[in-house]
Amino acid sequence: MFLILSRLDRVLVAANGLVVVALLGAMACIVFANVTLRFLTSESLVWAEEVARYLMIWMTFLGAGLALRRGLHVAVGGVQQALPARAGLVLRGVVVALMLAFFGLMVWTGMDYMDRMGRQVTPATRISFKWIYAAMPVGFALLVLHMAFALPVWLRTGRFESVSAPPDAPLAG
Repeated sequence: MFLILSRLDRVLVAANGLVVVALLGAMACIVFANVTLRFLTSESLVWAEEVARYLMIWMTFLGAGLALRRGLHVAVGGVQQALPARAGLVLRGVVVALMLAFFGLMVWTGMDYMDRMGRQVTPATRISFKWIYAAMPVGFALLVLHMAFALPVWLRTGRFESVSAPPDAPLAG
């Protein structure tokens, strides 16, 4: 069972990292093409800034889980380290419960917001804002998944590291 979960964990991290890198690459190409076109012709792609902005939104929400896995979010670690081992474990349990509750609330809020804004379309590309705002519930759902896979190690050690990958392993596998 652990082997299956370990493999799923690696697939999740690799796929998530690959998508984030692809979004970053697409965003960089679009911005580079637009700047080059503007420099050479004094014209620009009407949709470039808008698409780059929406790619950044998706990249941010999808990358949050990867950042969580590496302990890159803001945290106050001194308190748990100053406590005895048992109290530190209890504190980590409370923190996890609060984080999961927040992530769940944000999935629900994101879906509600997505539904309410779905009738609007973006100015240049005419894409429904539902697809832009979908980044929020998808990103927070991924945070729940990443938390579930990283949870055993974090509860035991207080360190956010991938369950199956060493801390120095590349995110995209």
